[in-house]
Amino acid sequence: MAQGSGKSVLFVCLGNICRSPIAEAVFRKLVTDAGTSKEWSIDSAATSDWNVGSSPDSRALKCLKSHGIETAHRAQQITRDDFLSYDYILCMDESNLRDLKRKGSQVQNSKAKIELLGSYDPQKKLIIEDPYYGRDEDFETVYQQCIRCCKSFLERT
Repeated sequence: MAQGSGKSVLFVCLGNICRSPIAEAVFRKLVTDAGTSKEWSIDSAATSDWNVGSSPDSRALKCLKSHGIETAHRAQQITRDDFLSYDYILCMDESNLRDLKRKGSQVQNSKAKIELLGSYDPQKKLIIEDPYYGRDEDFETVYQQCIRCCKSFLERT
């Protein structure tokens, strides 16, 4: 749940072990490098409960580490309170978007703006594909998309 004042963003994918923890770690590094980390509450979550408590996929961790980024994130499922406390909920694909809009519509006074993270991509790649069943290179593709999208999102907020 987002805490305190400032801006807040929750990155969401299906299992919270590949795409959303990469996006969270990337965004956290961007705001830290910009000296604005105190202005943000940042986290990530899943639409499903499959991986709750698990570390990110080892390939996601390896990809982040190759770019000098560490994360201690543990997978968690989005909650009703998240729709009340986060300014932005940014997800990875249409399935996530449908699930989030359905769940969000059941929460009275939801303040979260629910969008595809890819809607911020200057290269116009709207969907960030799930790399789980892919190769290491697919995690690098996700990382590169997250960098582009998160930079653009940060510039617009």
